[in-house]
Amino acid sequence: MIDLGRILPEARIAELPNPYFGKVRDCYDLPASAEFPEGARILISSDRISAFDRILAAIPGKGQVLTQVARFWFDHTADICGNHVLAYPDPNVVIGKKLTILPVEIVVRGYLAGTTGTSVLTLYKKGQRAMYGHVLPDGLRDNQALPQPIITPTSKAFDGGHDEPLTAEDIVAQGLLTQAQWDEVSQKALALFARGQAMAAERGLILVDTKYEFGTDAAGKILLADEIHTPDSSRYWIAEGYEAAFASGGRPPSFDKDVIRSWVAERCDPYTDPIPEIPAEMIAKTAQVYADAFAAITGASFVQDVAGASVLDRVRGNLSRWFV
Repeated sequence: MIDLGRILPEARIAELPNPYFGKVRDCYDLPASAEFPEGARILISSDRISAFDRILAAIPGKGQVLTQVARFWFDHTADICGNHVLAYPDPNVVIGKKLTILPVEIVVRGYLAGTTGTSVLTLYKKGQRAMYGHVLPDGLRDNQALPQPIITPTSKAFDGGHDEPLTAEDIVAQGLLTQAQWDEVSQKALALFARGQAMAAERGLILVDTKYEFGTDAAGKILLADEIHTPDSSRYWIAEGYEAAFASGGRPPSFDKDVIRSWVAERCDPYTDPIPEIPAEMIAKTAQVYADAFAAITGASFVQDVAGASVLDRVRGNLSRWFV
């Protein structure tokens, strides 16, 4: 049972150095020390949920789910691509290597799906067939498997702007990545996605699409950053219900934030209109989706950490050794 009162809407901790805040994570840079000779980054997963480049709500337990699902996948993909992880001092926190994040967000898609303005389904339904450097055939239906997984890269909007679609040629021509970097990143992204799809299938899930972020360490080595195959960065469908939904033209049953994203999109233009207040029952439903997703993906039951007077109190306690 999820305690809906235990929410981490933000983790603004004044005693930690060099803060910077993203849509979902609140982060701090640790200087070089005996423990971390090259310095390190503290990344705290809040319970904020974002979509359409906006914060929609805070979902109890979400930050813990994201951190622990990513931990599961980092452990199971380290042979394909090294990652930034140094330590897990709290269920909501990862300490990672300091990386220079590559300015391209790598999205791998296995199906004609999505609701955002840059999704292949949205573009396809507008009549586009050439997108992201690929040409899709006519006659595909909503949520149909693509002939093969494709990479649909976008610019990484560090300043809070909108991500913009790119092709492999754009990426190299604009100097965002070298050809060698693009070749390595794209190869690793497709290999990670193949591993994710295979492992998800073993658990009765379909990994539909996902995004990856890569960065370079001080030596220039490319490492996987941020998160991997989480319900926030990925779309999962439940395999058992896919064929019936596809046949009827309905939405396949899912374990991802499409639940709340679809609710919002049905009630407004989420890119321009005010976001309607999301009711408590939708918050509770979404929290359960995340807990169920953790269990479905990892094979272990989700156990909410209830230590401390609040989630923030627990996080503060577990990070206090790095207070300045």
